[in-house]
Amino acid sequence: MAAKKPAKKSAKKSGAKRKPNAAFMKEMMPSEDLAQVIGTKPIPRTEVVKKLWAYIRKNNLQDPKEKRMINADDKLKPVFGGKKQVSMFEMTKLVNKHLS
Repeated sequence: MAAKKPAKKSAKKSGAKRKPNAAFMKEMMPSEDLAQVIGTKPIPRTEVVKKLWAYIRKNNLQDPKEKRMINADDKLKPVFGGKKQVSMFEMTKLVNKHLS
């Protein structure tokens, strides 16, 4: 019988913090439609999502029955491509079109 090789230990230590991906930290300029919701300053993509969720919660736009769905108000409708309701996964895809 062949002897089993010991499992490789990963080089990462459990206490080490993960490095953020530089692409997510790059500041992006929001379109005019998106700027009405999150502001006009260039901010990282991660902050865009945080500000969007803050706006959604503040204005109670999350569907009460289906929590994954976001209901668009007048400011979000142009960002969502004119749709009245989008899923939270679709939202990130649509928002990316408004960042440059």
